[in-house]
Amino acid sequence: MQLSDFDFDLPETLIATRPARPRSSAKLLVAEGDKIHDRVVTDLLDWLRPGDRLVLNDTRVIPARLSGTRHRVSAQGETEARIEVTLLEPRADGCWSGLVKPLKKIKEGEEVVFSPELSAVLEAKEDGQGVLRFNLTGEDFDTALNAAGAMPLPPYIAAKRAADEQDHEDYQTVWAKNTGAVAAPTASLHFDDALLKALREKGVTFTHVTLHVGAGTFLPVKVDDITTHKMHGEWGEVSDQAVAEIKATQEAGGRVIPVGTTALRLIETAARSGDIAPFKGVTDIFIYPGFTFHVADALMTNFHLPKSTLMMLVSALIGKDRIMDIYAHAIENQYRFFSYGDASLLIPDRSL
Repeated sequence: MQLSDFDFDLPETLIATRPARPRSSAKLLVAEGDKIHDRVVTDLLDWLRPGDRLVLNDTRVIPARLSGTRHRVSAQGETEARIEVTLLEPRADGCWSGLVKPLKKIKEGEEVVFSPELSAVLEAKEDGQGVLRFNLTGEDFDTALNAAGAMPLPPYIAAKRAADEQDHEDYQTVWAKNTGAVAAPTASLHFDDALLKALREKGVTFTHVTLHVGAGTFLPVKVDDITTHKMHGEWGEVSDQAVAEIKATQEAGGRVIPVGTTALRLIETAARSGDIAPFKGVTDIFIYPGFTFHVADALMTNFHLPKSTLMMLVSALIGKDRIMDIYAHAIENQYRFFSYGDASLLIPDRSL
């Protein structure tokens, strides 16, 4: 399989820079077998059955983009430099790894001040990244970061506009709980409390898992032979309770439907033996055509970048030719693409 097999032309005008309001009013493309239906997200009530289970990623996105100042005093006098930091992930030693720009403007041991409350010292430079130790930890760090940081919007949005206060709400799911992601599980952004309540009343159940989405989710595939691509690792957890709930749904004949590719990748990681089991650790699972699914019966997801690993994932679920037809329909019918865009519900023939 070649990278070019997963390419398509996307008009720039279809890249969404703001979400639909209310969240659940976004368009929903339902691909059911060989049929395509144009609906809205609230119409999930028409497609989900009592006994179906939605698997939700409860990661919480941190406002990972920081802008600060480095001060330096030398024999030549005092100088300062503007330093931009995008936090990537916490380390076991209490530091954070992050993208520091310009990295050459700061030396190890120097401090960057982001706000009166928040600052960090550059401990090391590793593989083009910075290792930062902040002056605060725990809840104090979270509070100061929330005040000083901006949401880490994807590159295709950030290139069009800067993050603002509205993104603190828009780029977070209503059930976000476990802090650690630097990108949102975006299919989940379409749910609001009213829709969740209506689904519960219909008999749809919910299971929460955690996958901390990393910046690597936006890395391009650089090899022509996709089978040689190496995925980035992301930390996740499928609890004992989540496993019990998913197994109960399977045994009762209900469908297990992850909301988002992150939730799908995590539960399939936990089921590589053929039977889902508790999982806690780093997953770098790469799902492309030929993959055997053990848990996911369908998938709710947004529309993805050309030549991305997520295009390969949805192709594995529903077929490459089929997904290309679906995307052609979405483009023709002006669906909005990517993180703040519209949604799709992909139901393979085996799950009808």
